[in-house]
Amino acid sequence: MVLMACSESAESNFVVLTEAERREAAAAFLDNEIGGQSVLTREEQDTEIAWFMEAAKPFQGMEISVVSETIATHEYESKVLAPAFSAITGIRVTHDLIGEGDVVEKLQTQMQSDENIYDAYVNDSDLIGTHWRYQQVRNLTEWMAGDGADVTSPTLDLADFIGADFTTGPDGKLYQLPDQQFANLYWFRYDWFSDPDIKADFRAEYGYDLGVPVNWSAYEDIAEFFTGREIDGTTVYGSMDYGKKDPSLGWRFTDAWMSMAGMGSIGEPNGLPVDEWGIRVNENSQPVGSCVARGGATNSPAAVYALDKYSKWLNEYSPPSAAGMTFSEAGPVPAQGAIAQQIFWYTTFTANMVGEEASAVLYEDGTPRWRMAPSPHGAYWEEGMKVGYQDAGSWTLMKSTPTDRAKAAWLYAQFVTSKTVDVKKSHAGLTFIRESTIQHESFTERAPKLGGLIEFYRSPARTRWSPTGTNVPDYPRLAQLWWQNIGDASSGTKTSKAALDALCEQQERVLERLERAGLQGDLGPKLNEERGDAYWLDQPGSPKVRLPDEDPEPVTIEYDRLLETWR
Repeated sequence: MVLMACSESAESNFVVLTEAERREAAAAFLDNEIGGQSVLTREEQDTEIAWFMEAAKPFQGMEISVVSETIATHEYESKVLAPAFSAITGIRVTHDLIGEGDVVEKLQTQMQSDENIYDAYVNDSDLIGTHWRYQQVRNLTEWMAGDGADVTSPTLDLADFIGADFTTGPDGKLYQLPDQQFANLYWFRYDWFSDPDIKADFRAEYGYDLGVPVNWSAYEDIAEFFTGREIDGTTVYGSMDYGKKDPSLGWRFTDAWMSMAGMGSIGEPNGLPVDEWGIRVNENSQPVGSCVARGGATNSPAAVYALDKYSKWLNEYSPPSAAGMTFSEAGPVPAQGAIAQQIFWYTTFTANMVGEEASAVLYEDGTPRWRMAPSPHGAYWEEGMKVGYQDAGSWTLMKSTPTDRAKAAWLYAQFVTSKTVDVKKSHAGLTFIRESTIQHESFTERAPKLGGLIEFYRSPARTRWSPTGTNVPDYPRLAQLWWQNIGDASSGTKTSKAALDALCEQQERVLERLERAGLQGDLGPKLNEERGDAYWLDQPGSPKVRLPDEDPEPVTIEYDRLLETWR
């Protein structure tokens, strides 16, 4: 009741509760919301929450605003954890939920204006190259040892965060604190793939066994096979994607699609010297080009192949409505029961696959008819290259935020990622950030209903999926170029080659402006002279010459055998 009253008051006039009421609110929160779903004992939870109450005393009555994109994890934070934190600490938190593109825009505006818009941001670790170079965010390593020492939890346990490497710059300093993580994997209807009649039909038509595709040739065959097929009275589509000209279309590609095709260099977590954006860097980590003429690969034959395949599968094997959908609109569609597979599926949508609205893809006991697996590789992919993308939405404190407000926001960021709440939050959103949470017994019990998600996150394989690396010097400026140009290709306005030529040229214009401005010092771009495509295509590695056969022999693997490699 105390929590409810505080939540209601947060919508009108915020009232700081008495110390006794705050203790009562804390006990009610642990009893009724956490309910034992924590890696900590109840005594340890009491100790951790008591620290938050004590550390927050200097900031009682303060009202702060934070922002994140709209996904299930952040909805839980905004609707449940923010009111609880406000009641327990006396710091009123408004946790706004907006589109990811809007988050980046707000962050960019604060960087450019130096005016405090939000007191903390949950933005992707994809911006690590931006934060490291511009130095406009608080370096958390120094923050926790300096101004933020008195508000840094003794139980934070950074070593427990599985994505801390993603938010650490080349200087070894932590710039962001992970709040949620999810990978892009391959999703498919396990029940259909294991059906004897369907398997026999596939073998008769294609001459090999239906299974998890290892390469894009097999994915395309499977997409063709299922599209238009009638199963249990439903007309099926062999692939699912999205194509609306919107910021999320850019993420569809910068989230390692080109790398999965084989465009970049060998090297993990990101190709070096050429990454999944096609940006080349020199030995000093300075971007030196995006177009093939300067040694980049954004408009290389492998990139054109990647964009051509995406367009073909979207237009020929996906529902007609997919071309007008965004990331968030397309994500839940496979749960409706008419999709056979999706090559590029974000595990954040697992939450949409396990609820009442997903009855079409669940058995009566709640176990899934679907599974997730590693995405197949394109024709240009080589062993040792990046295999896929992992998102790491992370708390970020701007230097333009006043110190007292940054301290209050840092307390909230630690609260919503604390060991006290993380297991319960992870059950709500299924976006894991802590090793201790992944290993919690409640997820061992729930694993059979999550289609391989727990097996993936408990396996060493998960470390091979990674976010955008440090080659990208200004994520906000460069990311907006992608969706605009990719949209031209997916809509048929331009060919893939023409769209990618325009994209790499525009990226290089941004790099040139950064170089001239000198804002990033010795870490900023230093463009190569143009030496022509032929010169660079003749060099080993990326960019690569066009393959004589971009559709090699298809390869599949039985899912249960694949799962053993994860275990």
